[in-house]
Amino acid sequence: MNRSWLSIVIAAIFEVMWVIGLKHASNPLEWLGTLIAIFISFYLMIKAGEKIPVGTVYAVFVGLGTTGTILVDAFVFNQPMSFMTLFFVGILLVGVIGLKLSSDDKIKGGGK
Repeated sequence: MNRSWLSIVIAAIFEVMWVIGLKHASNPLEWLGTLIAIFISFYLMIKAGEKIPVGTVYAVFVGLGTTGTILVDAFVFNQPMSFMTLFFVGILLVGVIGLKLSSDDKIKGGGK
């Protein structure tokens, strides 16, 4: 995995953090952490878009962020998760993996 793809994965992790922060932040320090996570998330996504097609970057970013948010909600905050949710998250991940596999040959400048 090159740096651009790693940037997308890290950006998605920060996306999960800020989405959870939007729901659960209750004091100025938590809101500041949420804003910092938003900044880092979008910065890394934009940097990855310099090397990888931007449509692919955005689709992978949103797919991983959605998956991460659903899993954190289920396992950390004990939100119920149905079989259908798991099924469609699986389909989403298959699409994300497919985008990565199909765009490796399109990375600009070697992807570093």
